[in-house]
Amino acid sequence: MDYKSIELPASDGKTYSLNDFKGQKVILYFYPKDDTSGCTLEAKDFTALKDQYAAKGYQIIGVSRDSIKSHQKFTDKHDLNLLLLSDEDEELVKAFDVLKEKQMFGKKYMGIVRSTFVLNEDGDIVEEYRNVKAKDHAEELLKTL
Repeated sequence: MDYKSIELPASDGKTYSLNDFKGQKVILYFYPKDDTSGCTLEAKDFTALKDQYAAKGYQIIGVSRDSIKSHQKFTDKHDLNLLLLSDEDEELVKAFDVLKEKQMFGKKYMGIVRSTFVLNEDGDIVEEYRNVKAKDHAEELLKTL
């Protein structure tokens, strides 16, 4: 399936596909889990810089496998002003190949590798950043755009 047509529920109560953002540039970032330290840091940074991204014509969209309920708690708790998509069926994470085997405390599991994709007005990937560190990522990315 074409990644642009995958429809996912969002934190604002609507359902979106990347086709809905045709004509806009998009920062699509995948993160492992709501309300964990790195993911919270990254989401707060993107929220703080949202207007600067918008001034350059970018819409910021976060994606994780968390439920909509989890996304809503996350955005409320940390006052995040971001559109977060819920990919519980792992359609978009698999389409972007960001679901990888990880290891924590000796235990292996499948998890999202923190990754960011810059999409042009047609929804095509123009840049990709894989295995990024949460700290300063949003700021450094903004400088490169």
